[in-house]
Amino acid sequence: MNNASQRQRANAIVLIGVSGSGKTTVGTLLAKAMGCQFYDGDDFHAPENKAKMRHGVPLTDQDRWPWLAGLKHLITESLTNGKTIVLACSALHRDYRMFLYRDGVRFVYLKGDFELFKKRIEGRKDHFFDPGLLPSQFNELEEPQMALTVDAAKTPEEIVREIQDRLELR
Repeated sequence: MNNASQRQRANAIVLIGVSGSGKTTVGTLLAKAMGCQFYDGDDFHAPENKAKMRHGVPLTDQDRWPWLAGLKHLITESLTNGKTIVLACSALHRDYRMFLYRDGVRFVYLKGDFELFKKRIEGRKDHFFDPGLLPSQFNELEEPQMALTVDAAKTPEEIVREIQDRLELR
């Protein structure tokens, strides 16, 4: 497939990383720049999962698999219907990313350090994620080998431009 037709086909851009990495902020801006729909994976969590995280209880695989199945359905439905989407989803484990992957999925890893993300999380208002869970996310993170890695310390606008340039999405 040549570059022109590759740029025109539907994609699911999945922004991955720990909490506080900027997935929602960058995803919202990227979707707007691309003229497509943004989905926040957090919106797909069951109320029980959100309650656990609000109380500082890490999720288990048993908690995550139904959530991931919903996200996979969203991705599959969007790509099948020829729609490009941007999705924010932590996808900390390789197995989770492999489960979500299909032709047309492109992962972008927002990488950064603990202190930066901790500061961001502590500055949030009205978010269910307990900042005390951040260490567990870093412990669980299996850094992706097959993803575009972007420095999350950059401004959201710089990150969006880099993603568009490096994935040839303009």
